[in-house]
Amino acid sequence: MSHLIEILNDGGVYITYPILILLLVMVVLFVRAMLGKTDFDKTKSLIVSISWFCIAWGYLGRTIGLIQAFDKIQAAGDISPSMFASHLKMALVGPLVGLFAFIIARILIVILVARKK
Repeated sequence: MSHLIEILNDGGVYITYPILILLLVMVVLFVRAMLGKTDFDKTKSLIVSISWFCIAWGYLGRTIGLIQAFDKIQAAGDISPSMFASHLKMALVGPLVGLFAFIIARILIVILVARKK
């Protein structure tokens, strides 16, 4: 568990944790829809919108991470492969978490649609 938290921290706290919070929100919306406590169409639309936002937020984090990496490379001049790898890892974790949240959301949507029919 601590390794997972370390990876999430490497991806940028301001990028990965909001995506995880939004994933939790989508799961709560899904559960409420399954219990019949919310309007199906509004809930489905909200989950779709949040899932697309998660992808966009992850790729924003990737762009920011790459810019920071290239800034540090430019400032240092000559860099070690481990320094480059650490910054590249940081740039890839945000989109990975965003894609994970997107896939989970799509699975939840498929379940909701199947249940409605």
